[in-house]
Amino acid sequence: MKTLKILAVLLMAVSVAACDCTEKNSATNNTTTMKAPFAKKYTNADYYTNGKFNQDVAMKAIMELLEYHNTPMTPFLKENIWVTDFGLGDFENCGMGGIFWINDAEHGYFSHDIYLLPGQMIPEHKHVATAFPAKHESWKMSEGWAYNFSEVGEPTADAPAVPESQKATTVSKNCVRQNRGEILRLKKEGTFHFLYAGDEGAIVHEYANYHDNDGLRFSNTKAKM
Repeated sequence: MKTLKILAVLLMAVSVAACDCTEKNSATNNTTTMKAPFAKKYTNADYYTNGKFNQDVAMKAIMELLEYHNTPMTPFLKENIWVTDFGLGDFENCGMGGIFWINDAEHGYFSHDIYLLPGQMIPEHKHVATAFPAKHESWKMSEGWAYNFSEVGEPTADAPAVPESQKATTVSKNCVRQNRGEILRLKKEGTFHFLYAGDEGAIVHEYANYHDNDGLRFSNTKAKM
């Protein structure tokens, strides 16, 4: 009888040790699989060669953003993704990557992904009516976060300063921080707006009616698509 009691105690001790080991291993695995936040890696010194925009480096930076967020690199995405500095010579602070998933004039709908690197803004712009209605859009923050700026509304007291290259022309002073999973929409058709990524960059899904590039207007007249 005494032998059976001793055996039972030993079995219990082994069981507790096994559980403790499993918990420790689980905690260790959780620690090792956590990723550091996506961080800024390149500057304009990398993005420009002899004053000319180096799209290969810009694309490399955007691809690293997508890879970090485990974005599937489908054949369509690989073939149709693009980058632009809008001719402003400041891709580090003002530019974007993107893809038009669909832009259907006949049925009037549009789907777009916006890829922003840390601290990068889209130059301020608006959409006006052409042969098509002025574009109205909504944005879903898929990854990261960004400031969503609009010329509609009172100036936001603690709004972040826009990049130096855009200060003189930016008129949008109202902003909110748009976090992952949140959806915001254009406050009023034909008004200036832009997105300005936080320090981890942002991937944004945009939904809208047909995008007619002829209706695109930038507040910085040097900008071009």
